Amino acid sequence: MKKILLALFLLGASLGTASAQVEIGIKLSPSIAYLRADAPSQYNFQSEKSKVGIGGGLVVDYFFGQNYAFGTGLQLTSKGGTVSYDANTTIQDNEQKISLQYLEIPLTVKLFTNDITTDTKLYFQLGGKIGGLVAARIDGEKFYQFGGEKATKHFIIPDAALLGGLGAEYQVGQSTKVFAGLSYHHGLANVDRYFKKNGFNGATLKNGEVALDLGIKF
Repeated sequence: MKKILLALFLLGASLGTASAQVEIGIKLSPSIAYLRADAPSQYNFQSEKSKVGIGGGLVVDYFFGQNYAFGTGLQLTSKGGTVSYDANTTIQDNEQKISLQYLEIPLTVKLFTNDITTDTKLYFQLGGKIGGLVAARIDGEKFYQFGGEKATKHFIIPDAALLGGLGAEYQVGQSTKVFAGLSYHHGLANVDRYFKKNGFNGATLKNGEVALDLGIKF
């Protein structure tokens, strides 16, 4: 019995210590997103325009050292862009304006400097993120105008990306901090299902994004 009580006490103490090392907040991220289109040259498959979007969500920094943290969270992200191609017999148009929404989990390491001025630190963020498609539109519609198929059916649901960023964090209270930074998101996974199915052999679409990250931690 004493061993069980001791184990429970040590567990509670460790959880209490861990909770003191966790910073939780929210962020808003206006972004410029684009699609990296690639295919054999005969299809003339290419990215045409970027897309302005906005995302945001929960930020969680778990510190395992004074200036080192594991950065994660849960965020809704807007992606997409416009692609063009040479139409064939199964695709009637030659351009698509694509809007995608993902629910994502960052998996990163954040490195903080010591104070560069009073209560102000720089941070550097490096790692990746995984996510899943939750909504899609093609040319502003939830259903594709040719064939009436739901737009989400044109894309592969899982996605993964590399993430790099930097910014500044300012302490405004005992436990309250505000931050601002820039981040670059380089998609690793092909998200296209539609073009390959319609005869564009070797065609791939990968997400890309540059975001302004604005947030507060409590």
